[in-house]
Amino acid sequence: MPLVTTEKMFKQAYDGGFAIGAFNVNNMEQLQAIIDACQEANAPVILQISRGARKYANIAYLKALIETADRQSDLPIVMHLDHGDTFETCRQCVDDGFNSVMIDASHEPFEKNVEETGKVVEYAHRHGVVVEAEIGQLGGIEEDVVGVDDVMKHVTDPEEAERFVKATRCDSLAVACGTSHGAYKFKEEPKLAFDVIEKTGKRLPGFPLVMHGSSSVPREYVDLINKYGGKMPNTMGVPEEAISRAAKMAICKVNIDTDLRLALTAKIRQVFWETPGEFDPRKYLGPGRDAMKEIVRHKLRILGCAGKADLCR
Repeated sequence: MPLVTTEKMFKQAYDGGFAIGAFNVNNMEQLQAIIDACQEANAPVILQISRGARKYANIAYLKALIETADRQSDLPIVMHLDHGDTFETCRQCVDDGFNSVMIDASHEPFEKNVEETGKVVEYAHRHGVVVEAEIGQLGGIEEDVVGVDDVMKHVTDPEEAERFVKATRCDSLAVACGTSHGAYKFKEEPKLAFDVIEKTGKRLPGFPLVMHGSSSVPREYVDLINKYGGKMPNTMGVPEEAISRAAKMAICKVNIDTDLRLALTAKIRQVFWETPGEFDPRKYLGPGRDAMKEIVRHKLRILGCAGKADLCR
């Protein structure tokens, strides 16, 4: 079916108390894993392309892969720009056929964030494209996105969020509630600021919120990486029970990237360690793809969006 925007997805997610999985795509194997899992689970999906992915793979290749997946599946699929850093980046992606873009000016002062976001909204809406924005700041590091050190000091102010949405007319809003990018999110068991989600949701009834930095960093894959020659001590992610709880609130979109990277890396390391003479990429990328598929299938259940594709078409 044709690519869709997030409008109907988020309405169904908000009313139904679930969230849509938003998974980053860098290559064919990642995309196949995501689509196969969503197809089997009958789940809607948001496929995200970051600035790093565009540099690595060339947007023409990634767009062609996503369009192929769209033609070969009957899923409601969104092609989304993740963490667009400038108006020009967002404009280019709108022109390239993205049907959802994110402008992230959260590191700017409030008024500058409003100004930059408003420009993107005006251009995107003229072309039928929806816009995600962000207010508040996350921690951690992911590609070119560098967060703050103390995430709890930079959580979203619900009153500012309300003013921001009304001023910019953005279609969804990423809120900072204590999550963090990457595999080294926390030094101790995290406590998410659910009150931020609750208060923002009350100020913006029916409006979809987004949670970034939501990988759980599965211990089984970290252990495999370390067992087969890797060095990833002290990793810690967002507990899945916290993600599930947020998905039942106003959070309608949950971003997941690191978990897929870990699964792919773990399986590649395992193949190289156990069969050091292997040089056929299919023999190590294939197991990696299978591991990523299992991660996605599991996340769809945690988010509650498995079986919800028909609602979102």
